[in-house]
Amino acid sequence: MQDGFVDVTEAVPGVLAEPRYAGRNNFMGEPVTGYDADKVMVSAEVAAALVPVQAELAAKGMTLKLFDGYRPQQAVDHFMRWISDACDTKNKADYYPNVAKGDLVQLGYIAEKSGHSRGGSVDLTIVVRGADGVWSEMNMGSPWDLFDERSHAGSTLVSQTAQANRKMFADLMIRHGFKPYSEEWWHFTLDPEPYPNTYFDFPIK
Repeated sequence: MQDGFVDVTEAVPGVLAEPRYAGRNNFMGEPVTGYDADKVMVSAEVAAALVPVQAELAAKGMTLKLFDGYRPQQAVDHFMRWISDACDTKNKADYYPNVAKGDLVQLGYIAEKSGHSRGGSVDLTIVVRGADGVWSEMNMGSPWDLFDERSHAGSTLVSQTAQANRKMFADLMIRHGFKPYSEEWWHFTLDPEPYPNTYFDFPIK
C-alpha cells in the first residue's frame, strides 16, 4: 500500500464502502482502470478527519458510506477516453439523462485533473439502519454520480426533505474540515488538502 494512504473501512471504524468504480455499476458501465481491488482508499489525513464525522453519525444511529476516495490518474485518463467515444452512451438514462456526454467536463461533472487523485477528496453519503437492520441511503434527492442540476448542492429541484438532509450533511462535513463542491452534493475535499500539488497514479490493490 502506498505510504500515507489507507483502506477507509480499516481506518474509520463503522463506515461502509461501496467502491462502484471497481465494478460495472457506474456511469461507464465497466470497471475503471486502476481500481484493482474492491476497496475505497483515502489519505491518512482524510481518514483522520472522517473519524469524528463518523462518531457524530454513529451516536444518532447513522453511518457514512463512501463510493470513492483516492482515484488514480489512470482512472481519470480512462474517463477521458470514454468521453471521447461519442458512440458509448449505454448508461446515459441512469447517469446523465439531461446532459450531452461531450459536455460533462465543461459542466464540471468530470475533471481531467481531479482532486480525488491528490488524495484529498471523497464521494460519500449518509445511511440509516432500518427496523429490519438493513442500511438505506438517506434521501438526498438524487443518487450518487447523477450528472444533473438536481445533484447540485444547493438545488431547489429536489424535495424540502432532501434539501434539509443535504444541508445537515454539508454542515457536518464543514464542521470537521471538509469543503463542499457546488456541482455534486456528495463530493467533499479536506481543507487544506494533504497533497495539493501531487496527482498520484498508483493502482488500488
